[in-house]
This record gives sequence, C-alpha cells and structure tokens, in this order.
Amino acid sequence: MNIGLIIALIAILLVLVLGYNIMLQYRAKLEATKRQESARYVTIIDATEELIGHAHYLPFSKELLICLNGRILDALENILALDPKNKQIAQRIVNTRQQIQQLKDNYQANESTPFRMPSSDKQAITLLKLVKRLRETIRNEHNKGRFDTQVYVLENARLETIQVRINIENVIKRANEAITKGQIGTALQLLRKGIDVLSTKSDNYSINAKEKLELMLEEIDKKRLHRHAEELQQLEERERETEIDALFGEKKKW
Repeated sequence: MNIGLIIALIAILLVLVLGYNIMLQYRAKLEATKRQESARYVTIIDATEELIGHAHYLPFSKELLICLNGRILDALENILALDPKNKQIAQRIVNTRQQIQQLKDNYQANESTPFRMPSSDKQAITLLKLVKRLRETIRNEHNKGRFDTQVYVLENARLETIQVRINIENVIKRANEAITKGQIGTALQLLRKGIDVLSTKSDNYSINAKEKLELMLEEIDKKRLHRHAEELQQLEERERETEIDALFGEKKKW
C-alpha cells in the first residue's frame, strides 16, 4: 500500500479521534453547566418556598404571595428549558400556575395572618431577618421586570411598616422591662431611640407609636422630677435638723 495513503489515513483517524474527544468534552461541559444552572434554580425555589412557609408568622398580602409563587414558576420554567423531558418539573409548572390563578381569583383582601408582637428579642430578630429577606426578594423581582412598579412600591412600604413595628414593639417591651427593674437610664435611651426612628415616618402606626413613646418618656421625666423634688425636700429637712441640733444641742452636765 502506498505509504502516503497510510499516513493520510492515520492523520484522518487522529483528527476523528481528536474531534470525538473534543465533542465528548463539550457535551460533558454542557451537562455540567446545565446541572449547575439547574441547582441554582432549585436553590431559588427552596429559598422562596421557605419564605412562603413563614406566612403564619407575618401578614402576607395577596400581591406578595403571587410574587413569590411567580418567582418559583420562573425557576421551574428555566429548569424545564434545561431538561425538556423532565415530566415531574412539567407537572409542577402546571400546579404552580394553578396556584397563582387561585390566589388571583380567590385570595381574600385581608392579610393572611394578624401581626403578633414578638415575645422575645430572639423572636424579634428572627422576624426582622424574615422581613429583610422578603424586601430583598421583591426588589430583585421588580428589577427583573416581574413585579409591577406601583405594586412593588406599595408592598415594600407595607413590609417596611411591619419592620418598623417589630422594632418599636420590641423597644416598648424592653423599655417597660427596664422601668420595672429600675433601669431608668436604659428605658430613656430605648424610648429616645425609638422616637428618633419614628420621626422620619408618616404612616398611621408610626404616628401613633411615636405619641405613645413620647407619653412614656414624659411620664418617666415626671417621676424623675417628682423623685428629685422629694430628695431635695428630704435633704433640706436633714439640713434643718442639723442646724437645730447645732443650736439646741444636748445641755452640758455640770
């Protein structure tokens, strides 16, 4: 056989082998990328479902629930685009769309659960973290064009009010505890801090809460002034007694 032909066949074989390896590597890389993307969307779904699961702790509005379920739907659709044959994801998409439609059609205008004041500092911190995550989530959805601007502004303001309310209710609770323990300085510091926060707010809750804190502060100041007046009176009485003792001391025995 012609040596040149053999060399050519070997060269072609090497090219085919090399091309096949490149194709395998490309497919492996593509699959790895798909898995990473899918895992990212699964993380989004899990985190969003966790937020929805906390609806019994805080008032969730209709708009908020639709937004969160829409976030899940978008993630599911992206997963299905990566794996079109995934029947389980396809069914979840159907279920999620039905859930969103049910929220739109049947969800009552009132909020899902009434606000309950945190019973401890730990619970207050937990609720504050939850509200912060919710505000970050709806901001991201708004930035991606999946949350109407007007609805976002109203919902963000509602969540901000809840956030302020958690802080202020906790301030009131801690201030009352400090007063009971006789830690007047701590109570004053808490009340003044709460008033400063509320001074920049104009919603009904903030206005009423500010008046309540100012009344508590006024009552503490009155008690301090009254106690100070009593202490001054007692001091004056002791001084008068000392002067009288000096004038009419015990008579010397001769």
